[in-house]
Amino acid sequence: MLQAYLLRFHRWITLIFAIPLLVVIFTGLILSFQPIVQTVAIKPGTLSFEKVDGLIARHDPDNKARGLFIDPYENSFSLIGVGPDGSVDVDLTTGADVEEDSQLSEWMSWSRRVHQRLIGSLGWLVNLSTAAMLVLAALGVAMGWPRIRNNVSGWHKATGWFLLPLVVISPLTGLFLAYNISFNPAPPPAPAAAQQTGAPAQGGGPAQGAPAGRRGPQAATMPIRDIVQLVAKDHDLSTLTSIGNRGGRMLVRLNDGGWLKVYTVTPQGLTPATNNWPRLIHEGNWSGIWGGLINVITSVALLGLLFTGLFIWARRTFRKRPARNRSGPVTAPQAAE
Repeated sequence: MLQAYLLRFHRWITLIFAIPLLVVIFTGLILSFQPIVQTVAIKPGTLSFEKVDGLIARHDPDNKARGLFIDPYENSFSLIGVGPDGSVDVDLTTGADVEEDSQLSEWMSWSRRVHQRLIGSLGWLVNLSTAAMLVLAALGVAMGWPRIRNNVSGWHKATGWFLLPLVVISPLTGLFLAYNISFNPAPPPAPAAAQQTGAPAQGGGPAQGAPAGRRGPQAATMPIRDIVQLVAKDHDLSTLTSIGNRGGRMLVRLNDGGWLKVYTVTPQGLTPATNNWPRLIHEGNWSGIWGGLINVITSVALLGLLFTGLFIWARRTFRKRPARNRSGPVTAPQAAE
């Protein structure tokens, strides 16, 4: 009797959240290929400091850029905080402005927006649907080990049980990201001077308005060119993915052999930051190609569970629905299941 109620609850949750789950899982499948494509596109030793520094100087002569993003599969980079539109995209081969993104970049950008917010400001529905995935997994486990047969119902049950760790970890880490849970200790508050928004100094000298005797610019006001120089001292710039301000601190992200590593920028150099494991696992950035492939398998499994579950519900529903003729009586053979 309890199993029947659990099964009914399982079906109703699936029906209620079917559409948002379909959208979230499908866009997650698209995003699963991003770490794979990025890792394959990175060619170590092909991006020198002189080249990057020259292109930044050409497109940001006043050192106004607040961030830098390098796209290896597009072979381009973006400077944030400059240009009439707030950013400038530059081709790393020709040095010319990139007017339009490729189809792949547009797909990835669209998928990330929809995956996080659906339409408009429906991020709460994404979170609720993600929690529903965990409830569905828990209900499946609570119903006990099933009979696995070679039919749609058997495939559904086998996928849910044999891939249970992937089915649980993906939505669980997604919720951790949504609520900023990283299991890392909170960093100390950034210095007030590092959060000022005054114009950065030229050529890496002291920031304008800095107190006398301060050695070098604060990390949050260092020109992007200076930060790139710091990165180039100990790392291959071909692995650089982004430089940006977060919480008053400048962070550098590097793709080190498929592992996305984060560093905090200081005037003296780069300091390794603590790994955000929920983000690394959810985005597949912990092992390059392999992390992406595991996310692809997870997304395909979740889609399979959703479609087979809906198919089982539809088949049972239409089989149980009595066939009525125009006068209303139910025919006995059709009424029986």
